[in-house]
Amino acid sequence: MIRSELVQMLAADNPDLSPRDIEALVTTFFDEISKRLAEGGRVELRGFGAFSTRARDARTGRNPRTGELVAVDAKRVPYFKPGKEMRARLNV
Repeated sequence: MIRSELVQMLAADNPDLSPRDIEALVTTFFDEISKRLAEGGRVELRGFGAFSTRARDARTGRNPRTGELVAVDAKRVPYFKPGKEMRARLNV
């Protein structure tokens, strides 16, 4: 599912809201999750899962096209851990 499909589904389920309002709601939701992760925080949605970040150390990588060694900087990457209810739904 892509973002526009999510907006369309929410619009179909909530005919009293305008598509513009739903788009603003979805944008705000994702922006707040991103902002919290950028601050180093964690976002937990009970029954769905938890978003957090993990640190990756600097390392030496390899360019797959040329085989040349390349330095890869340390970074933080997003991580999602599904909740118990989601895992149960997926493994029925």
